[in-house]
Amino acid sequence: MRKFAVLLLSFFAILFILSSCGGGTDSSSAEGQAEAPKSMVAEPEAPIEVSADGSTVTVRLTGDDMMKYNLSRIEVKAGQKVKLTLTHIGKMNKDVMGHNFVLLKPGVDVEAFANEALKHKDNAYIPAGMEGDIIAHTGMVGGGESTSVEFDAPAAGTYKYICSFPAHHITMKGELVVN
Repeated sequence: MRKFAVLLLSFFAILFILSSCGGGTDSSSAEGQAEAPKSMVAEPEAPIEVSADGSTVTVRLTGDDMMKYNLSRIEVKAGQKVKLTLTHIGKMNKDVMGHNFVLLKPGVDVEAFANEALKHKDNAYIPAGMEGDIIAHTGMVGGGESTSVEFDAPAAGTYKYICSFPAHHITMKGELVVN
């Protein structure tokens, strides 16, 4: 019983400390501090948007210093125009943490492609002689930079995309699903 009382007392002490430090759930503003008007607060853009007529899909893909894309699945319809913008939201330079988007044709061995890409730093890690395995790709970007590519969605199916910077394909990968 004594252990329970100590545990309960510890729990309430932690709650008191958290609420004293602003860790509570009270969302009211402090006296003398004005909240930003709702119209001034920028709403984050959706990562995928379809145009009103359905002909174009805008994709906002991000990569970070932790070697992660924000999207592991992108869904489009066959024949739609895809406007993909890749933004590196990290801080590292493209020589040490560069990112790109490479959409591969069906049946391409991702490991073999990535291993060949290692040898092509001068071509932004796009392997010479393997361009026929690629549907679309962006340039390489570093922290704070963006690049874009436009392409028509291929036939219905599932297509793999990766970052071809050395070893990034292990975590920076996804699927373009075409319906």
